[in-house]
Amino acid sequence: MKTTGRRPVLADSVRITDDAVEILDRRVYPFEHRWVRCATSEDVAVAIERMVTQSTGPSFAATAGMILAAREARDEPPVLAAARLRGAGDRLITTRPTNNHIRDAVHAVLAATVDGPLPEASGEELVEAVTRAATEHDAAYRASSAALGRHAAALLEDGARVLTHCWADTYLIATVEAAQQAGKRLEFVCTETRPYLQGARLTAPTLVEMGYRPTLITDGMVASVLADGLADVALTAADRVTMDGHVVNKVGTLGVALAARAFDVPYYVVIPAPDPRAPGIGDVVIERRDGDEVLHVLGRRTAGEGVTGHYPAFDATPPHLVTRIVTERGAFSAERVSEHFEAPERSGASECSENG
Repeated sequence: MKTTGRRPVLADSVRITDDAVEILDRRVYPFEHRWVRCATSEDVAVAIERMVTQSTGPSFAATAGMILAAREARDEPPVLAAARLRGAGDRLITTRPTNNHIRDAVHAVLAATVDGPLPEASGEELVEAVTRAATEHDAAYRASSAALGRHAAALLEDGARVLTHCWADTYLIATVEAAQQAGKRLEFVCTETRPYLQGARLTAPTLVEMGYRPTLITDGMVASVLADGLADVALTAADRVTMDGHVVNKVGTLGVALAARAFDVPYYVVIPAPDPRAPGIGDVVIERRDGDEVLHVLGRRTAGEGVTGHYPAFDATPPHLVTRIVTERGAFSAERVSEHFEAPERSGASECSENG
């Protein structure tokens, strides 16, 4: 493995201009580097819904969308401007209901502005305050990702063969960078991740950019690969983790966890923190996308006429199938992940704690 020394493309896939937000279109990446221009906060919401951005991209898109909303409200009286900003936030939150990071990004911006110290801000004051709050939230998100990356890398042995599912972007990059800084050699096996092929088009190319030669498998090969001893550890991100340790992630993750348990392979999950607003799995909305999406791959129909598709975009893995949940504050047994909130805040240490 040879490190490239350059920043992966997906690390900066949302950019703000003077009059718009530009989002790297992950539906066509890596074959095309196409940017979707969003002139309004509603444009950003639609882009998130249509899967222009995925993984941790929607969090950055949400803060950018709030900046556009503040710009749209700059000529309105304070009360109406605040209402417009809150309305835009509500719209962004509904785009992907399973992932709580969009919600947290929106609430952070509102808490720092119209729902906090600036209830009567308007005009340029509102734009500047929202821009500052969005920038600070993005920086904090990257910092927490770096912290969890260090804790996750500490769990990986030198030479480990790591099986991933769907996982690309901030947490992946942070974990790999931390492993590289620790001098650890890793190998990767990536599931393709149907129907959008995020593993094939996002995770695997990002690993190539970082100096690896990952092996790609179809989603249905996980059990076979683990049975054959071709991976030492399974490692995924999560869209949400409940306070009692349920892991909600891209559909297929439950199958990875079951296969890992069957063949005595540890399964680690990375996420900045469990969601205090989700005590249990009953508190999480599992997004159901249009079943027509599974009948197509990259815009081309792959199923015969008369076939009906079914697409729960996420599944829930129960705590007993998870070896460790790695947050920005350390590694916890799934049943005790709520102890994250009792642990010291990120220290920057490279060693992880084995709680539970």
